[in-house]
Amino acid sequence: MTAAGLAAAAVRFSPGTQQNGFAGFSRLGGIASKAAGFSPAPQHSCAAFSRLGGSATKAAGFSPAPQHSCAAFSRLGGSATKAAGFTLVEVLLATVLLAAGLALAFATLSAATQAASRGEAMAQRSERMRAVEGFLRGRLVAARPVAFDLDESTLLPSRFVGEPERMRFVADLPNYLGQGGPYLHDFRIEDADAGVRIVLALEIVLAGRTVEDPRPRPPELLADGLRSARFRYRALDADGALGDWQERWTTTEQLPLLVEVTLTDRDGRAWPPLVVALPLATATFAGGGQR
Repeated sequence: MTAAGLAAAAVRFSPGTQQNGFAGFSRLGGIASKAAGFSPAPQHSCAAFSRLGGSATKAAGFSPAPQHSCAAFSRLGGSATKAAGFTLVEVLLATVLLAAGLALAFATLSAATQAASRGEAMAQRSERMRAVEGFLRGRLVAARPVAFDLDESTLLPSRFVGEPERMRFVADLPNYLGQGGPYLHDFRIEDADAGVRIVLALEIVLAGRTVEDPRPRPPELLADGLRSARFRYRALDADGALGDWQERWTTTEQLPLLVEVTLTDRDGRAWPPLVVALPLATATFAGGGQR
């Protein structure tokens, strides 16, 4: 074919359509490609375009579109193909540092949680002690020299009966516990699960006797979870000085001058000793001590 025929064929050929791939252009010689001034569309793959003659690609001034990721372009200089990354030593070092940071954070959080728990337990224990001791102190201070029973053998009224694990006396009942008035306060130390507890029973007192309450109330739990509890009593001796602590208060027609309550928690920790002075004890105490 003459040069004029090739030029005419190149002019008649239209590569703009989508179906005319590079395979058709590859059958044209280098001269036809130069004559057509071909610039490949972006959608044509680089693999097809690479089959054009070297002269045709030079004539077209081909610059591949950015979306073409061809293996041919990976054969550029070595510095362009090397990807940035971390070595195994760097990865291991970062892992160790991360693990150490997490361990330190967990230890700090655990210590803070334990400290908060201990503080809360101490606060609850202190509040419990204040509540129990405050109630006992208030009831003992309110004790009145009012008889609640009569000893048939001596015909003496019973105003205060004290034992190591029980004490009974009369005091006005606070309004928040009932309707007020004189009530027999019966504090008892009872055995409980793995320890002891203190309960309070209340009875109405009328004319020197206890009467049945039309609406009886069960004993009130004052303190539980105790290993031990004890009541002791003290009065003046024959010389008018304070006598020794007594396990039992036998002068039932009189009020003791002092009452001591000692409590020990189940874990062995002792409560602060509670010693209460009865203000109205001198109203019934004759000065001769216990008889």
